[in-house]
Amino acid sequence: MFDKDLAEIYGVSTGSLNLSVQRNKERFPEDFTFKLSEEEHRNLILQFEISRWGGSRHLPNVFTEQGVAMLSSVLKSKRAVQMNIQIIRTFTKLREILSENKKLAEKIEEMEKKYDLKISQIFKVLKYLTTEEEKPKEKMGFNTAS
Repeated sequence: MFDKDLAEIYGVSTGSLNLSVQRNKERFPEDFTFKLSEEEHRNLILQFEISRWGGSRHLPNVFTEQGVAMLSSVLKSKRAVQMNIQIIRTFTKLREILSENKKLAEKIEEMEKKYDLKISQIFKVLKYLTTEEEKPKEKMGFNTAS
């Protein structure tokens, strides 16, 4: 995302956003933020028919997903603080979900070991359904036409 767009989202000026990035350079490696080249900037102007009048005099900073997240911890606006809190909550929830799925997979494996061949087929299907996304049911021998 461009610095101008992020400044609007975070409720700060573009200059303030870029100044915060400059003051915290160690937090923004090349895979978090970079500047467009002159050619890339020209191509964008041509592609989107952006006028140079009233535009930025500097090449814009561009931020990757990680850079956007880092900005929320560097900026001091109320919106940036709220976004930082939300990012942390989201990552915590993702960790919980991943942990629960791992526990479920382990329980299924334990039960599979305890029971005979017929029941183990059920566990095989359960395992199949919990480890893969959107699989055609025909591959498992299910008839979807019934």
